Amino acid sequence: MTGYVPRIDLDSLVAIDVHTHITASVSGAKDEVAESMAGYFGKNDLGDGTLPALAAYYRARNMAAVTFPVDLGPDGDDMTISNEEIAELAVDHSDAVIPFASVHPARREAGLALAEKLITEYGVRGFKFHPNTQGFFPNDRIAYPLYELLQSHGIPALFHSGQAGTGAGTKGGGGIRLKYSNPIHLDDVAADFPDLPMVIAHPSFPWQEEALAVATHKAQVYIDLSGWSPKYFPPILVQYANTLLKDRMLFGSDFPMITPDRWIADLEKTGIRDEVKPGILKDNAIRFFGLDRVAGTAGSS
Repeated sequence: MTGYVPRIDLDSLVAIDVHTHITASVSGAKDEVAESMAGYFGKNDLGDGTLPALAAYYRARNMAAVTFPVDLGPDGDDMTISNEEIAELAVDHSDAVIPFASVHPARREAGLALAEKLITEYGVRGFKFHPNTQGFFPNDRIAYPLYELLQSHGIPALFHSGQAGTGAGTKGGGGIRLKYSNPIHLDDVAADFPDLPMVIAHPSFPWQEEALAVATHKAQVYIDLSGWSPKYFPPILVQYANTLLKDRMLFGSDFPMITPDRWIADLEKTGIRDEVKPGILKDNAIRFFGLDRVAGTAGSS
């Protein structure tokens, strides 16, 4: 088996979207939660939801996309779209897709073995955690062996933060608890794993200031700006994007919930300065993922 190696033409690249979702397996199975969310947002022209369709969509825009599943375990449940499928398909679309994986921390030793295999054999480039739907605080020691493994390989961890779209507006929110996604819990993780590259995903409503505090205090912590149209960014987020965190803000759309076309168009409706935008759209991600140091990529920014 040949593992994933990115082969991205960095010079011609317009942007790197660090937060996208696959809604369907090439086997035909659908991620019903992701599909329903995409339908709610009126997305019906974005392909069939598979990784090859995602790659084609971003390739047509001279963009690359990070994509991932979410492991809702922890009891060995089959994932609709597996880590292995994403990693394997990404090999043939390595010019446009960067594969992340997801392993529920409660899988313990089996999860550690799986994560090691996904890194060393499949070549995944990061791991996604969703504390709300996975039902754990990021600083729970149950997750620490997994963080230790990621840190040892220099593999990033991306954490959902703030309000959750899943379950929103339903009775009891589908049982999903928002408390797990306060980004202040990531401060412990960043302190205990100083060499673990970390991303706080989304404007962290209603805890935006906590996210900014963690990122300004912990140098390995970045923020992705996915899940919201930029025109709705709170002023303090725009302020930090223009100043203290301009080198650690990352473009993310939350595709297919928001398209990259809309996100980038709406960026023009913000107070984010023109000289800061190239970093947010591409350069910060190139540096964060070390793409300019990876065999197979072309050029650098």
